[in-house]
Amino acid sequence: MTAPAPRENPTLLGQESAESMLARAIGSGRMHHAWLISGPQGVGKATLAYRFARHLLAGGNGENGLDLPAAHPTFRRVAANTHADLLTVEREWNEKTKKLRGEIVIDTVREVSGFLRLTPAEGGWRVVIVDGAEDINRNAANALLKVLEEPPPRAVLILVCSAAGRLLPTIRSRCRRLRLGRLDDATMHSLMGRYVPEMEEDRRERLISLAEGSIGRALLLGDGDGIPAADLVSRVLDALPHPKSLLADDVADALGRNEDAFGNFMDLLRAAISSAVRDVARGKSDPDQTRLIGVRSLADWVEIWHGLGALQAETEGLHLDKRQAIANTISMLAGRS
Repeated sequence: MTAPAPRENPTLLGQESAESMLARAIGSGRMHHAWLISGPQGVGKATLAYRFARHLLAGGNGENGLDLPAAHPTFRRVAANTHADLLTVEREWNEKTKKLRGEIVIDTVREVSGFLRLTPAEGGWRVVIVDGAEDINRNAANALLKVLEEPPPRAVLILVCSAAGRLLPTIRSRCRRLRLGRLDDATMHSLMGRYVPEMEEDRRERLISLAEGSIGRALLLGDGDGIPAADLVSRVLDALPHPKSLLADDVADALGRNEDAFGNFMDLLRAAISSAVRDVARGKSDPDQTRLIGVRSLADWVEIWHGLGALQAETEGLHLDKRQAIANTISMLAGRS
């Protein structure tokens, strides 16, 4: 079993503080016209956005939180994407390449402006959810800024974003910001028990450890090659500072041609580095982390972390040779590039 899509999900755990803030905003009668919901991937940002939207569209007053029964007509129409007063914006499908576009373009944002200026079909609110707002390109961002500067009445814009720093500062400044944190272990165990009840306990524990408070990440790793990729990450880091010359070939062979496996490996590698740097800086590291970070200075590790992110983005975005990307990764870790 996997988690329902955010628009279909009736449950949100671990983000009670953020939900209460939205409920109080609804109950106050002074609703801000734009909200920026940010935080790590897979912690419930989009699920919260849809809960917020459903409650507004159903005419709720926020007294009892944002809960709406799955049998409620508004819930069903939002889940089916048929509610006349809700528009969802995300990267579009490119028929030529048969892939999602790399960014949200200006024509899509112009649709947002026109939609919000219409009179609500059901007499309440018009709501737009922009899921993946960090993917808005420069022209589209400028068009969105105009909407924020002159907000129509009875309209709410909800931006969902995992990298708020990529948004224009002028967009961020015009939104009421709500940052979601990582889920605690108790919440992760509860959600994993709900979504994958048949999974063995030791495997579930390993995924929770790897996911670092992201239920979306845990489920993604569990469905794919997450645990084998994590084992490869450990093998690579254990080999530092002098990895064998054939290690890159071994890792590339293990990952094969599976695009998800490459992405999982790179994500887990960067997560392991950031976790070690963070814990060492706070004096909370274990012996393995201390040994790893001792190979380089903290400043060097930060530079490597950024470099690996750029390498992954270029490899996946430009469809470059993943085998060469692995070789470059090992070289970068070893201080040879």
